[in-house]
Amino acid sequence: MWSMTEKPKRGRPRTFDRAAALTAATRLFWERGYEGVSISELTEAMGIRSGSLYAAFGDKKSLFEEVVDGYGQSPVGAFAGVALREESTAYEAFARILREAAVIYPDPSHPAGCLAISAATNVTPQDAEVQALLRNLRNKNVDGFEARLREAQLEGELPVEASPRALADYFATVLQGLSQRAQDGATAPQLAEVAELALTAWPTTQR
Repeated sequence: MWSMTEKPKRGRPRTFDRAAALTAATRLFWERGYEGVSISELTEAMGIRSGSLYAAFGDKKSLFEEVVDGYGQSPVGAFAGVALREESTAYEAFARILREAAVIYPDPSHPAGCLAISAATNVTPQDAEVQALLRNLRNKNVDGFEARLREAQLEGELPVEASPRALADYFATVLQGLSQRAQDGATAPQLAEVAELALTAWPTTQR
């Protein structure tokens, strides 16, 4: 007990596991989308108070941006870029991307689908920046697809009459479809069949 002459010592500020909190926020945004999550739901899932959320992450939009950045660097978010870098041919890269998506998107260890594809499908006008963030990210990925396909064309892997841009758009569309089907309950074997079917559109007989 304090004496009358002693000042009470302040307790240490409450701390929390920032990485664990960010993981919880990622799951919530992934499951419900940006608009479907409130600050109170975030703080409850993250196990922190609103003041701690704002102090550690900024506002909801800043938190979401950090979530998207972290997701893009995680194995489930970076697999396409890794395949493009590691495979020696464009066909092998895109075959790996589609086959891995068929396994990753319906994996029950995390929410179904791709966070970058589904998290901001419907947003209010004041949150248009969030929609733009994900749209720009997806378009950047398509540009990366196109660049790899143009390189393949220069190397003779693709015929000269093939359109790298159309092919990039095609594979991006397939990936978005796989993500949506996973959210609708499609299984990994079902998506794997779709992936193999999609690969038959590759404009060359080289395999």
